[in-house]
Amino acid sequence: MGLDGPSFYDDDQVFATYTRHRLGDETPNDTLEKPNLLDLMGSAVGLRVLDLGCGNAEIGKELLAAGSASYLGLEPSRNMVGAARETLAGTAGEVVQATIEAWEYPPDAFDLVISRMALHYVENVEETFRQVHRTLAAGGRFVFSVEHPVITSCDRGRPPGSKRLDWVVDDYHVSGRRVTNWLGQDVVKYHHTLEEYFGALQQAGFAVVGLREGRPRRELFVREETYQRRLRIPLPLIVAALKPR
Repeated sequence: MGLDGPSFYDDDQVFATYTRHRLGDETPNDTLEKPNLLDLMGSAVGLRVLDLGCGNAEIGKELLAAGSASYLGLEPSRNMVGAARETLAGTAGEVVQATIEAWEYPPDAFDLVISRMALHYVENVEETFRQVHRTLAAGGRFVFSVEHPVITSCDRGRPPGSKRLDWVVDDYHVSGRRVTNWLGQDVVKYHHTLEEYFGALQQAGFAVVGLREGRPRRELFVREETYQRRLRIPLPLIVAALKPR
């Protein structure tokens, strides 16, 4: 059946494995996703920041240190909330335990909304994007990353625990629930096509202003083998959207 996102990370064994994984070098988060997200985000100095699915809130601590006016992390996992509160200790940052779908988004309350590799756990991105548009002030920016639709379309062709060198793309235009094995446990994710992400943003009232697919940058890698492997398939999709004034 697979666990939903919060239950997955509240499995203590999964959480321990995930934590070790994130501490490794050359992780896709650090080499492919975060540099592109920061590029599209631009300066957050003086901005009120909301982070959907904030995880351990590491980026919140960084943004506050760089001059953001405020930071609020939204996180449904009990384990992740605990980690986020440890990270934000001694800062003005806050974290709330709530799901992205159920939280009540206050109107015109933030200047920047970010989400890092969390929205592929959300089934109804259309409603989420509408709520993000509502909570942003005019001129505010929404920057998010998800697993690339090439990745979420299908999970066949890899023996468990092996490094994937290529990917089977199938059922691409069949949106919806997928069950995939990650970190030794089955987890539920939701597949949305690139067209659907764009359409949902436009229907919510956003103007799409940037897109990246995590193209590797050689200077961010220690090993040539890892760099060459990351050139083969896109792992993250990163999108920036603007709420017009």
